[in-house]
Amino acid sequence: MTTIAYFDCFGGLAGDMLVGALLDAGAPIDALREVPTALGMREVTIEIDRVSRQGIAAAAVSVIPPPDADEAPGRPAGLLKEIVATSSLPPVVRHRSLEAVDRIATVEASIHGSAPDEVILHELGGVDTLIDICGTFVLLDALQVELVVCSPVPYGRGSTTTAHGPLPTPGPAVLGLLHGAPMVGVASSDELVTPTGAVLAAVAATSWGELPSMTLQGVGYGAGQRDPADRPNLLRVVLGTAPVADSERPVDRLAARADVVLLEANLDDLIPELIPDAVERCVAAGALDVWITPVTMKKGRPGVVVSAIARPEAERAVVSALFEHTSTLGVRVVPASRHELDRTTREVHVDGYAVRVKIGSLGGRVVNVAPEHDDCATVASLTGRPAKQIWAAALAAAEPVIMHEVEGTGHGSAG
Repeated sequence: MTTIAYFDCFGGLAGDMLVGALLDAGAPIDALREVPTALGMREVTIEIDRVSRQGIAAAAVSVIPPPDADEAPGRPAGLLKEIVATSSLPPVVRHRSLEAVDRIATVEASIHGSAPDEVILHELGGVDTLIDICGTFVLLDALQVELVVCSPVPYGRGSTTTAHGPLPTPGPAVLGLLHGAPMVGVASSDELVTPTGAVLAAVAATSWGELPSMTLQGVGYGAGQRDPADRPNLLRVVLGTAPVADSERPVDRLAARADVVLLEANLDDLIPELIPDAVERCVAAGALDVWITPVTMKKGRPGVVVSAIARPEAERAVVSALFEHTSTLGVRVVPASRHELDRTTREVHVDGYAVRVKIGSLGGRVVNVAPEHDDCATVASLTGRPAKQIWAAALAAAEPVIMHEVEGTGHGSAG
């Protein structure tokens, strides 16, 4: 059976609301209370109250920093990433939390014209942001949730006060983080979706839309800080189980075949400096791979072809990214399929930092091993060592892990 969590955002989407809803649905409170210690913030406390919103009882979560903490100036995104990277959180929680912080940094940097690690996070730089992010993934892990589906996100038109002055809602960061997510307009001037809630849904959700077929197991309600009259300021998490689909069951195969789409656009008038930005946005929109090919176009003009591979369900988002971030007037779509190795991810440590290693297997035999470049780059920035050294050290550290698994399963050589 597969455990599914459905994020029902009928009243909004925020980090504290998600944490509260997961607790109300049955996640262990002790798991959340251990998060500050794992992040090296022992003096941070978490308060959990029972409140009522429009007559519905819900959990309300508050993060209380130490009395002498200075939360005003904001923090550079790189510092938040370092706090998570050096934490004692479980590996899967740490990796997903790092992905969330990295997405926030990338979006904020693009908005403010800064480098991702250097951009100053004001409202998002507090300890409550880290607790909400890491706490959500800790509780999902504790509930053994394997799939997350998120409802369409409410879009209310209003304004909110920030360190940069009043901004429209949803804010620019929210829209940047929810690229490709379904939205529905609602008659509300309140800030219904926060950047923390947006990034948590973007990272956790395996799909978007209506409630999937499931056997109901539990329901939880998480409350926001406000209590508006026009709608209950609540987020609902519905927990359920479903049989594992036949296509998801492990079978004895060499390489599975999966449907994909090939998306291509010819460019001869885009500033070269903007091409890497377009590639990055395609990846953020869900592309599995993106590459650039130099070509000679009509009238002998030099140009490039931007090519992207995506799952069919990500086609619209990647096409939108190509239109928005390049000068193309058309995108070619070619249905295709590809054979894919069985893939697993294992964690090794280099200089005390975790690095994920991707392992590809063909018929139960390991044929490809590759350290995750983003992890290598993060460790390199934290240690001052070249990324290529971190990559090589991670590859070497992975060999005994692979050999142990191969011996345990009875498969052949890892070579």
